[in-house]
Amino acid sequence: MVGDWGLAVWTWLIAYKFQLAITLAMVVFYFASERFFAPKLAETVDNARFRTGTTTKALSVARAIAGTFGILVLLFVWGVDLGNVLVFATTAITLLGVALFANWSLLSNVTSYFVLLAHPSFRRGDFIRVIDVDNYTEGYISELNLFNTKLITENREVVLYPNNLLLSRPMLVNPKDRLSGMGKVGVPAGVKSDSAMP
Repeated sequence: MVGDWGLAVWTWLIAYKFQLAITLAMVVFYFASERFFAPKLAETVDNARFRTGTTTKALSVARAIAGTFGILVLLFVWGVDLGNVLVFATTAITLLGVALFANWSLLSNVTSYFVLLAHPSFRRGDFIRVIDVDNYTEGYISELNLFNTKLITENREVVLYPNNLLLSRPMLVNPKDRLSGMGKVGVPAGVKSDSAMP
């Protein structure tokens, strides 16, 4: 009885050796990348002086994305209804591509979150001015969240600026002169834009 069971297991292992090898390689790769990338990401966050919770949030999102793609690869390797998996995978990749990189998408803020997190010039406590055509917003970087960045103006006002707009707009980091927090470019601080027009 035990011999028959052992023979059946051995036959199954031989029959699925390729799938088992890929599965083992994926698991090893996942844990190896976890040991390599997690400290690097934590070091990046520490260098940017963001809060401790930012590291946990970034690691959770990175693990979720890596795990999802790993599961899709394993489903493909193990032959789970390839037609449906292929349709699902192409649909998911298309949706993720649009969602993560289109400026109008909320998920593009998550992509921008990781870019800003790794950017050496974007650190907590820096004073920035974001220029949007002829308008500007400026303040101290207080907090970086998944969807927006919290800026504190010199008047102690809180501005939540979407991450994807921060990447797509010109930004001055620690400018020499300070303006009034928000307004029109070229209008001196304390002067209303209506009175500045001819």
